Amino acid sequence: MLRKRFMNQQIAFALRQAENGATVDEVFRKMGVSEPTCLTLEEAVRRHGVPEIRRLKQLEDENSKLKRLVADLTLDRSMLQEVLKDQW
Repeated sequence: MLRKRFMNQQIAFALRQAENGATVDEVFRKMGVSEPTCLTLEEAVRRHGVPEIRRLKQLEDENSKLKRLVADLTLDRSMLQEVLKDQW
């Protein structure tokens, strides 16, 4: 799984700097972001807003924790079924 290089808060901060007078290209160039990535990030932040992006990140983290929990419980269940099968 690829990891994002920049946090949503960093992207939002960069866009706020751009809104305060610096050009978007200049701000993202300092961060090391290419122009196509810059446009994609700018669109995402403008469409959703910073609070919604933060909430989305929290939900993604919670979802990954729950998926790991389900995987662990499924593994435990299958191991218990194997033990019960061997006893009979």
